[in-house]
Amino acid sequence: MITFDWAMKRLLRQKANFGVLEGFLSELLRRKIIIKSIGESEGNREDEIGRYNRVDILVEADDKELVIIELQYDREYDYFQRMLYGVSKAVTEYIYKGDPYSRLRKVYSINIVYFDLGKGDDYVYHGFTHFTGLHTHEALELTAKQLQLYGQNLPGELYPEYYIIKVNKFDDVARDTLDEWVYYLKNNKIRDDFTAQGIDKARQILAFDNLTDDEKKQYWRRVEGKRVRDGEIQSAFIDGEAKGEAERARLEADCTRLEADRARLEAELTASKKLADEQAARIAELERLAGK
Repeated sequence: MITFDWAMKRLLRQKANFGVLEGFLSELLRRKIIIKSIGESEGNREDEIGRYNRVDILVEADDKELVIIELQYDREYDYFQRMLYGVSKAVTEYIYKGDPYSRLRKVYSINIVYFDLGKGDDYVYHGFTHFTGLHTHEALELTAKQLQLYGQNLPGELYPEYYIIKVNKFDDVARDTLDEWVYYLKNNKIRDDFTAQGIDKARQILAFDNLTDDEKKQYWRRVEGKRVRDGEIQSAFIDGEAKGEAERARLEADCTRLEADRARLEAELTASKKLADEQAARIAELERLAGK
């Protein structure tokens, strides 16, 4: 099977292939998702780094919900803030000037990462806004009129939601249909017994043998490009480790030298103090003899 990021860039944006992403999103969000259109997300880029580092798309569902799907390979320590930035841009750009706030679109941020984002042992995380009373600990709910306006029960259901799939944390055991998708994301394989929504469509579309000759060439160029870049990153990491080790050895040598200098100075100070004590004792003895 081809990788999901390349499929997102080349194949899954075609209307005939929407069923793949619809199945994936339906399994993740636990409800039926129908895609209206797929476009570029705010953060999408085609420079030399972004080409292999990440890919993101913006999905518009038939109920006007917006879904940002981002796939990221390289570690970024400010990734949480970038998730927030992407959602904020989507919220503000998809409302016309002068429209009431009730027209704001619901946004989902789906983040597929191949590095350990944050500290935690799970491989799928969900972020949701909750309003809870500080004294009563009860959940804040919408009024009857707001319920009629929005069709939701809780204020948090109007707010953006975040999903993080930490692919490398997955243990390759498919416990449910969502895990079948995560298994594919990690291994680029779809087992014959998988039955998740959209998985049959993925078997057809994402199979390498079903690509055209031109698509196969493009795919292998991408794979080779990523392999070269990964090798460069690994080499830079190894070089950095070697330089760090050399610097550590230099600092240890400096510390050893400084410790020797400190010990020498302390010995000299002790000798000087002993000599001063001896001289003071000699002077005191001379003064005693002179007094007689």
